[in-house]
Amino acid sequence: MIEVVSASRCVSCNQCVSVCPTNVFDMAEGGIPVIARQDDCQTCFMCELYCPVDALYVEPDPERVIGVTEEELESQGLLGGYREKVGWGKGRKPVSSHSFMYQLSQKAGF
Repeated sequence: MIEVVSASRCVSCNQCVSVCPTNVFDMAEGGIPVIARQDDCQTCFMCELYCPVDALYVEPDPERVIGVTEEELESQGLLGGYREKVGWGKGRKPVSSHSFMYQLSQKAGF
């Protein structure tokens, strides 16, 4: 479930507002998007994937809000963590080139 829109990272591009299939965000006049309907979040990670500055955090547990803060996420390197794992963003390693993909293909018999 969407947990955080980072005030320090967000550039107000509103990509998250545009890509959210369940209309979770509201645009804020002259400010960062607001998580307006958190319970409608389907944990699809689209907002986090399309955020160009890693300003969003989607908690993988779709059933509850954990109440994590931006500072906690920053210190743990979790802001934009999903984008990192799938290789989206400049300078990131594509998921297909990670060693765990090779290991997974070996287990699958490829």
